[in-house]
Amino acid sequence: MARIDLVDLAHSYGGNDAPPASFALKPVTMTWRQGGAYALLGPSGCGKTTLLNLISGIVTPSRGKIMFDGKDITPLSTQKRNIAQVFQFPVIYDTMTVGQNLAFPLKNRGVAKAEVDARVRQIADLLDLSPYLNRKATRLTADAKQKISLGRGLVRSDVAAVLFDEPLTVIDPELKWQLRSKLKALHRELDLTMIYVTHDQTEALTFADTVVVMHDGRVVQSGTPAELFDKPAHTFVGYFIGSPGMNIVPAEVSGHEARIDGHVIGLRRNYGVLPAGKKIEIGVRPEFVDVATPASGLLSAKVERIDDLGRIQFARVRVGNTKLAARVPPGFSVSGDTTGLIFDPAHVHVYADSQLVEGVA
Repeated sequence: MARIDLVDLAHSYGGNDAPPASFALKPVTMTWRQGGAYALLGPSGCGKTTLLNLISGIVTPSRGKIMFDGKDITPLSTQKRNIAQVFQFPVIYDTMTVGQNLAFPLKNRGVAKAEVDARVRQIADLLDLSPYLNRKATRLTADAKQKISLGRGLVRSDVAAVLFDEPLTVIDPELKWQLRSKLKALHRELDLTMIYVTHDQTEALTFADTVVVMHDGRVVQSGTPAELFDKPAHTFVGYFIGSPGMNIVPAEVSGHEARIDGHVIGLRRNYGVLPAGKKIEIGVRPEFVDVATPASGLLSAKVERIDDLGRIQFARVRVGNTKLAARVPPGFSVSGDTTGLIFDPAHVHVYADSQLVEGVA
């Protein structure tokens, strides 16, 4: 188990002399604590797999260092980094039994038989594989095989970290929730440093204590699921996290007020006079915008449709050329194609060139 420090880490597949904007991973400096559960979250091509491969040693960084417990391991091979990896598709030996597959990483390192047997039983119990220990792996289902692959990654107690590269890709959707919960329980039980790559926000938010959101090769925010939802540091985080995502609306902001389409919305913080030349927007999650009967003093919007999600309804509306989602309060019925919008000032954020502006309380 290890604390992992990334020090000015960056990588370009086109070489170190490539233009900075072309780097697959822009410079990042951050620390991941020993025993933490982390998720690298973002869309395809955002740099998350590149970062994982740098940590594992599959790729050598163009710049910067990777430290395990204060030791520079950047020049070390994957084998010498003492990590375990679980990939998208099961990596198992079909000719071996389930038990032999789980035991293989330990036997390969000369661990005593009694210790191997005890560890295999522990991991098999945690993954509900005990009934299959003596069965050949060849005829098992895809999800059972991926459980074996997970077990092979987790069976060693001495690893610096366990890296997961979208491990639930081949799993039936009905079983994904069970395995996500199982992984969370395994983390608590085994106290291993775990890093989980995914493009699925539900997987990231249910597994990780800390989610690292990536966009265009950059880490745009790292925080708890609650921090990412309540206070996105970047408009991409607000849009990517949540369903539906945060409303991002062009606005004029001065002092305690934001102006949208000529309508003034009060703000809880004072933003003074923002620098000229920047793209100014406000961000507010749909849960904190309510539709209401049109009235003087309310921002007017055109209703395009109502999405009924069972526990909650969202109205899809348009203000000028900007689309928004707004909550339909319980018992309220939207009539006609025009509605008013009520914003909760406590949850309205201001962004300049996509970056959060703190303002003054």
